[in-house]
Amino acid sequence: MKKSISASNDFCPQTLFLYGTYKEDKSPNFGLFCWFSYCWDDGLAVMAAIGGEKLTLDRIRATKVFSANLVTESLLPLADYFGNTDGHAADKMKLPVEIEKGQVLDVPVLAESPYVYELEVKQSIVLDGSEVFLCKVRNVLADEMLCDDTQGAEQRINATGSVDNTQGIARRIKAIRPVHTTCGTYFGWNGDAICPWGKAQDKL
Repeated sequence: MKKSISASNDFCPQTLFLYGTYKEDKSPNFGLFCWFSYCWDDGLAVMAAIGGEKLTLDRIRATKVFSANLVTESLLPLADYFGNTDGHAADKMKLPVEIEKGQVLDVPVLAESPYVYELEVKQSIVLDGSEVFLCKVRNVLADEMLCDDTQGAEQRINATGSVDNTQGIARRIKAIRPVHTTCGTYFGWNGDAICPWGKAQDKL
């Protein structure tokens, strides 16, 4: 039995990403976002929505490029700080964070993130209260341990005769431990609640 309720995403936790952009003075800025998904546009493409007015939104509009850095449990305190600190604050980025440059686009990348998209905006859709960016994936940066999907016992042949690497992928997801969020709460890769928004940064 089901019943109609108010619209929400309470039971649809979303993966967290830190979006990296360069400010006008070429200094890096990172903001925390989770309205991130995928589409197909002659290849895998990304849909990224940003609600409200934010520095990250301003910079994506201006430059048409940004990085999307996967947030893991080890990155969560930093991500929580970035997500709860105004991008216009002069000292927001004055932290000991290792930042690299994208290999294809002029975007900042967090060295600690194990999986990073370099994204170029192809089209944007302005809505009432948010803006959706449809992005071309120009490059993906991945830690070496995520790239080796063809080795040994992780593979098996499935019923259709093709290679099934499900267990190998599951092992790597467990190793990097990506973070999800819903209902103002951060959840670990296994579904266990970590802490409310704004509390993880206490561990910095």
